[in-house]
Amino acid sequence: MKALVTGAGGFVGANLAAGLAQAGHDVVAWVRPESPTWRLDPLGDAVEVAPVDLLDGEAIDAGVQAARPDWVFHLAAHGAYSWQRDAERIMQTNLVSTVRLLAACQRHGFAAFVNAGSSSEYGFQDHAPREDELPEPNSDYAVMKAAATLHCRFVAQRDDVHAVTLRLYSVYGPWEEPGRLMPTLVARGLEGRLPPLVSPDTPRDFISMRDTETAFLQAAQRTDVERGSVFNVGSGRQTTLREVVEVARGQLDIAEKPQWGTEPQRSWDAAVWVADASKAREQLGWAAEDDLPTGFACLADWLRAHPELWERYGIERE
Repeated sequence: MKALVTGAGGFVGANLAAGLAQAGHDVVAWVRPESPTWRLDPLGDAVEVAPVDLLDGEAIDAGVQAARPDWVFHLAAHGAYSWQRDAERIMQTNLVSTVRLLAACQRHGFAAFVNAGSSSEYGFQDHAPREDELPEPNSDYAVMKAAATLHCRFVAQRDDVHAVTLRLYSVYGPWEEPGRLMPTLVARGLEGRLPPLVSPDTPRDFISMRDTETAFLQAAQRTDVERGSVFNVGSGRQTTLREVVEVARGQLDIAEKPQWGTEPQRSWDAAVWVADASKAREQLGWAAEDDLPTGFACLADWLRAHPELWERYGIERE
């Protein structure tokens, strides 16, 4: 297939682009102009990297016309990280660009459009929410992600096209953003230390990049699902930060004790954060396979094997 991946300079997008290329697909990777491409550079000519400004509607249309993709994986986003707070840019990147991209794909033809949503769309919950429950977003980012999901569903049903959304939970793995929890635990752990930590009871549903990549492929291939379907992509198991730290200490032989509460809580941290992924299992034939120890070991092995990236992840060479 000819596959287009937006947001390909990011962690999930770069992994997906690499996986598609390895599987033999013809991949066009869109990145922001002047955006760092350190995750894509090792792929060489296996992926066509194209700078496209997703805030420019004409650039989007021209890019789609040039690429003529069968599959479109829309992963470009802004606002997922705590330091990304510009509400206007969050709206333009997450909602307006989605509207323009889907419209361009309709003008030029496509077989599958897979939109990357977010578990943040559900907001604060006291249970594992199903896809048919009303979103209760609790941040600018979550609001715009929810709006983009609704738009994709509306267009898919109105025009009878295969456009679906994957609501991703806490994806982790190789090439993850430095400063995020999992790579920071590995980076500090390789030095025998632990980073500052929030409350030990902070929960997440961690899902490995390997499992996430499989979900995207399944979503593109399964064109028999309801138009505009939404699927939760998570492990279905809630894990506390305490449990994650114990896995890190055990695998990396960290003697240092965790210092809880030395990092401030985030405003969106909730008491319950876990996926009900039964719909993906039943309709896509997808389910998470990696448990946390397996996924964490994969990330640690990857970082050990890439000393050229240690400075980027804050690891001091001996």
